[in-house]
This record gives sequence, C-alpha cells and structure tokens, in this order.
Amino acid sequence: MDTTKDHQNVVTLDVHAAKNLLHSSGYNYLDVRSVEEFNKSHVENAINVPYMFNTEEGRVKNPDFVNQVEAVFKSDDHLIVACNSGGRSSRAWVDLNNFGFKHIVNMGGGYSAWVDAGFAGDDKPAEELKTACMFRP
Repeated sequence: MDTTKDHQNVVTLDVHAAKNLLHSSGYNYLDVRSVEEFNKSHVENAINVPYMFNTEEGRVKNPDFVNQVEAVFKSDDHLIVACNSGGRSSRAWVDLNNFGFKHIVNMGGGYSAWVDAGFAGDDKPAEELKTACMFRP
C-alpha cells in the first residue's frame, strides 16, 4: 500500500486557528517564503527555510528544503507551514509529510492573510508588508 500523500491530503487551517496554535499549543512557524520576502516582514519567532529560490530563470525548488528543515526541527515537532498565499506551503507540507513529519498544518492564505487579519502588529501599511504574487494583489 502506497502511503505517499499529495496536495489533496494537505491539512489547512485559517489564520485565526493558526494564531491560536502558535500561542497555546507549542507550534512553531515555518516560513517557506524566499529570504527576500521573509526579510520584508514575518511572523514573530518564525523560522525561514525557503521552499523555492528566485533565479534569473524564475522560481526553482530548493533541492535541500527537507534536509534544511530537518536540521532545525524534529519530525515530531509541531509546525505551521506558511508562505505568501498558500501555494508553496501546500507543496512544502506534502514534502514534509512524506518525509515523516507528523504534526504539520498549512496556514491557508499565507502571510498575506495574516497581515489582512491585522496580526502583523507592524506600523507599516499592509501593502508594504505583503509581497504581491500571481494569486494575490
């Protein structure tokens, strides 16, 4: 029996549920956006491991993503995986789940939804905190 998971199996929570987990259940926030996006603004205490890199040819998958996450977290750690809008983090969830991470959830809407919900706690306007992508303005 094949136990490999795909995008249909991704466990996704909205930003309100994710925030509650961060503050009450010992979850860590794994930000899979690019370093440039992360440096622009991020959730407090987030750990950044990019799922993709921006290159001259466009975005390419980080071939060492799972190994880099494994260097920071154990497979039984509780993780909220998030990107800008939810696409990269869904793919990252699948890769981590298939590698053996047991307690992971995807944050629906990504960091943009976090900002839209007013959770960024930054004095900058939302437009300065978010990164535009093909899925969000």
